[in-house]
Amino acid sequence: MNIKILVATHKKYWMPSDSVYMPIHVGKEGKQDLGYIGDNTGDHISLKNPNYCELTALYWAWKNLDADYIGLVHYRRYFTKKEVRNVEAKKSQILKSIDWEHLLSSTPVIVADKRKYYIESNRSHYNNAHHREGLDVTEQIIAELYPDYSAAFTKVCNRTWAHMFNMFVMRRDLYNQYCEWLFTILDELEKRVDISNYDAYESRIYGFVSEILLDVWLETNQTSYKEQNVSFIEPQNWIKKGGAFILRKFIK
Repeated sequence: MNIKILVATHKKYWMPSDSVYMPIHVGKEGKQDLGYIGDNTGDHISLKNPNYCELTALYWAWKNLDADYIGLVHYRRYFTKKEVRNVEAKKSQILKSIDWEHLLSSTPVIVADKRKYYIESNRSHYNNAHHREGLDVTEQIIAELYPDYSAAFTKVCNRTWAHMFNMFVMRRDLYNQYCEWLFTILDELEKRVDISNYDAYESRIYGFVSEILLDVWLETNQTSYKEQNVSFIEPQNWIKKGGAFILRKFIK
C-alpha cells in the first residue's frame, strides 16, 4: 500500500521521520530553498499559495504524485492516536505507516474529527470570520456547474460541525475526483470575486471556502469515511482564541 501524506510547510520545522510523510514547501516559487520538495515543479499553482494556502500542495500531488493514497497534514497539526498534553508526547502519538495501513484497509477516506461550533452554523461562523461573498458566490457556482451538490451545500452550511483544516487521506481515485471538482469550483470563484481590496488574511479565501467544500463532496457522493483525532503540536492560547471568536461573532 503506497501512502503519501504531504506535510504542508512554509518554513524549516521538525518533521516526522516515518516515510509515509512527505514535507512539501508550499508557495515555494521564488522563495529560498528549505530543503524540502516544493509545490513548484511539474504542473503547479505555487504562486497562488497566498490565496490557496495548503491547497497548492493538494494540487501539486494531484498532478505530479504517484501513490495509492494521498493525504495532507500541516507542519504543526497531525492526525494522532489520542490527545495528550505534552508537546513531545503529542509527536509520539502521530500516526505511523502501520497505523495508516490498518485504517485505510477498511475505509477509503480518513478525515479530522468533527469541529463543533455549537452556537452557530458553519455558514454563520464563516460569515462572522470572513467576507460572506466567499460562500455566497460558491453557492451560485455549485448551482450552475454542479446542481446535484446544491442540497448537500445547504445541508453542510446549516450544520454546527465540520471536518476542518483541509486534512484528509484519500484513495487515489477518489482524490482525483475530489480535486477535479474542487479546483473547477475555485477556479470559477477566482473569476467572480474581486479580492484586490482584501487584507492578507482574507485573501486566503480559497483555502477557507475549501474547508466547507470537503464535506459537501463527501455528503453528495455518500463517500465512506472515518474520523481521526487531530493534535496541534504547539501550546495554544485558548483565552486568546476564545476572545477572537467572540469578537468575530459579536463585533464584526
